[in-house]
Amino acid sequence: MSTTSSISAPAADLSGADTGLAGVPVTDVTLKRRDFASDQEVRWCPGCGDYSILSTFQGMLPKLGIKKENAVVISGIGCSSRFPYYMNTYGMHTIHGRAPAIATGLAVSRPDLAVFVMTGDGDALSIGGNHLIHAMRRNVNLTILMFNNQIYGLTKGQYSPTSEAGSVTKSSPMGSVDYPFNPLSVALGAGCSFVARALDSDRKGLDETLTTAAHHRGTSFVEIYQNCPIFNDGAFDDYKGPEAAERIVRLVDGEPILLGADRSKGVVRDPVNGSLTVTEVAQVGMDHVVVHDATRPDPSLAFELAHLHDSGQISQIPLGILRSASLPTYDDMVRDQLRLAGGSADDKPARDAALQQLLRGNDTWQVHN
Repeated sequence: MSTTSSISAPAADLSGADTGLAGVPVTDVTLKRRDFASDQEVRWCPGCGDYSILSTFQGMLPKLGIKKENAVVISGIGCSSRFPYYMNTYGMHTIHGRAPAIATGLAVSRPDLAVFVMTGDGDALSIGGNHLIHAMRRNVNLTILMFNNQIYGLTKGQYSPTSEAGSVTKSSPMGSVDYPFNPLSVALGAGCSFVARALDSDRKGLDETLTTAAHHRGTSFVEIYQNCPIFNDGAFDDYKGPEAAERIVRLVDGEPILLGADRSKGVVRDPVNGSLTVTEVAQVGMDHVVVHDATRPDPSLAFELAHLHDSGQISQIPLGILRSASLPTYDDMVRDQLRLAGGSADDKPARDAALQQLLRGNDTWQVHN
């Protein structure tokens, strides 16, 4: 651990039950990005989007106001999973696809920790798909960042679960015939309470999304479009540079969903079939433009927004928070059950009786000789 400054910092209010950082100790010193950077050489390919994500993440952590030793980074296998080596926090480089499972155990047993999972599209959605969806289904208090470069980078360029149909790779020389996953759709379908998408080169938007995700209580899933300059270079170029404003739909809770640099088009609901479509605002009026509501318990609007691009309705992609619903978390409920089963700490006979009741339950038999 590096030595941190002794200058007092204003304590963030993290005591509320509605924040993912409730119970995590607050730091009494001013922390900076460099305090969260390890002394290890960062070994990604030149131009990799992982550099930007790492820098943004390290810069975001001090703003959370938590102690450095109470932040934990868990990763699986892949280029993104080298993350723990580059963080001056506790962490663990686990095995392929199992990071959500290990992080779940940590979150349940240590409510004083802020637990972050770093994974890639192959690690999370292929061998790790089962672990990912069940962490999201349970609404464990985790922040999961999935780097999506639409390729297997570490193993040298095979197509992944998110590669576009027709992708020519080392494992699909005639073009992939697989239908790709929509990660946002997978997360929403699993019941994930916080679902968002960000872009590696959009430093401001990525920082805001990660900060909000960390404060959410429950499973936060953030898909990050991340460029792989070696095996899938330029996959997201349409959403970068001078034309980016025309190609991105920025979702802001409580605001109309508008498109284009001049915001002249809007997302509206078709009065005949009820589906979302895009039209000129001047033709229908602002009153007919759909207002984004990320906090609604029903994820149907978020699901529709996640599929606007897939359906061909728009050529743009939505960026930002699609869903941020308040739901009970798995780890909080498990700890409540443990307290109930344990009885009062001041009443030993009651605790013993509670333990016996838990062990014996109703399915017991008396065997007489």
